[in-house]
Amino acid sequence: MNKIFRIFLLLAATSFLPNNAMADNYSTKIGEKLGNGIANAVTGFVEIPKTMIITGRRHGATYGMTAGLFTGLFHSVGRSLAGALDIATFPVPTTPIVQPNYVWDNFDRETTYTEWRMR
Repeated sequence: MNKIFRIFLLLAATSFLPNNAMADNYSTKIGEKLGNGIANAVTGFVEIPKTMIITGRRHGATYGMTAGLFTGLFHSVGRSLAGALDIATFPVPTTPIVQPNYVWDNFDRETTYTEWRMR
């Protein structure tokens, strides 16, 4: 009976060990999430001129300098907080909340926010 219990314990312990493919995939996902979070937390302030430029091109320079400024402040705080959230929760592989993923990606596209999903 003792021998059967040891074999069962050994099989149970080895079944919970991740295989190499899963471990590599997991480490890549959390590494990307941590890098994305750091980049967004640090570069959130770039949303202000980015949004001013986008709004100015669509609606004119005066509107871009006023409404674009306030919208850019909103997006700046949103990107920085989303980056901080990604840093705090990087062991849980999820998709980025902020789109585009980085402020310099597709600089002519206004920032949007999506739901938090598992990768």
